[in-house]
Amino acid sequence: VNTGRVLAMQGGFSYQHSVFNRATQATRQPGSSFKPFVYAAALDSGFSPATIVVDAPIEIDTPQGIWRPKNASNQFYGPAPLRTGIERSRNLMTVRLAEEIGMETVADYAERFGVYDDMQPFLSNALGSQETTLFRMVAAYAMFANGGERVEPTLVDRVQDRWGRTVYRHDQRKCKDCQIASLNPEFSPRIVSNRDRVMDAITAYQLTSMMQGVVDQGTASRTVNLPVPTAGKTGTTNDSKDVWFVGFTSNIVAGCYIGYDRPRSLGSRASGGGMCGPVFDRFMERATTKYGGGPFEVPEGGFFVKIDRFTGAQMPADAEGEFVVSEYMRAGQDTLYGFGNVLDGGFAMGSNLNLFTRGDGDVTAVKEVTTSTGQKVIVPEKANFGTLSSGGLY
Repeated sequence: VNTGRVLAMQGGFSYQHSVFNRATQATRQPGSSFKPFVYAAALDSGFSPATIVVDAPIEIDTPQGIWRPKNASNQFYGPAPLRTGIERSRNLMTVRLAEEIGMETVADYAERFGVYDDMQPFLSNALGSQETTLFRMVAAYAMFANGGERVEPTLVDRVQDRWGRTVYRHDQRKCKDCQIASLNPEFSPRIVSNRDRVMDAITAYQLTSMMQGVVDQGTASRTVNLPVPTAGKTGTTNDSKDVWFVGFTSNIVAGCYIGYDRPRSLGSRASGGGMCGPVFDRFMERATTKYGGGPFEVPEGGFFVKIDRFTGAQMPADAEGEFVVSEYMRAGQDTLYGFGNVLDGGFAMGSNLNLFTRGDGDVTAVKEVTTSTGQKVIVPEKANFGTLSSGGLY
């Protein structure tokens, strides 16, 4: 992710059968693997990983008629933090978020990252309905892993003439310490970056942390299990015609796309996590053995806060457990936590909507949290906060 060097690429299973490179030439819908760019735009617009967005039915009037987006499960789950929206790949939350920040802003981010040259600002494109290539998606994800700095992929590191003089070098960063003969071998030389910044460093880390949740307890948790910190996002299109997974460690980014040349369903149960997840895991297991990996670098200018994973409420500093997550917040940003931080306005919603459920269709689980005094507190499995008015919470 630092150099842009392409380590490996496979464009099909047989070059003799077809010279068409599906990694660089096949344009397909990225599906939910596009969602991180919506969340990146939101985080840069003042939202935080703890911002609450309501997951509930919506109807959108389009020139083609009423569009009713759905979650993959055909269910909805009420208010949840942004982190949950990306971990569980919630379509309704993503559409509401895109509507709030504006699709023009989302399109600007997608073009800035090189996913598209010209993205159409339609709400459906927030769910990855506009086609792109795997090569573009992997290159864009590399900028997340690189702390928000632009990385241009390359197959050529440098070109030298017959006398050994370098006439072209892809990586233009400067090494401040490489000429020091007595450099301490325990320390890496300092590299001065002159690259353009496409997103704020804190935003990049917040998004990376949220995408780690996709791998740790989200839609890729059953199939991606590497020995180093890993972040990524699954993608599955309508009728499961295309499945994706793009992910990264601290120093390598990789992507997988599976689909037919003449698009047709891969099967009713096909998904990015189920099909591309194992491919990514197997490849990256070899890659991390050779190239290693470590924790993602935390930028300056922020602080960590313990947050309730389901409500977004701030927890005591010593709280721990599977329902507690440590979020990195921007210093100086006025952040509200919990249900006081719910977006208001926009879409009409029905009455007597349960605002809170514990999990994706399983409401039997309860939450146990350790407070600062060491006391175990049990939160009930479900809470009904009454009626939502038309045009209210979202």
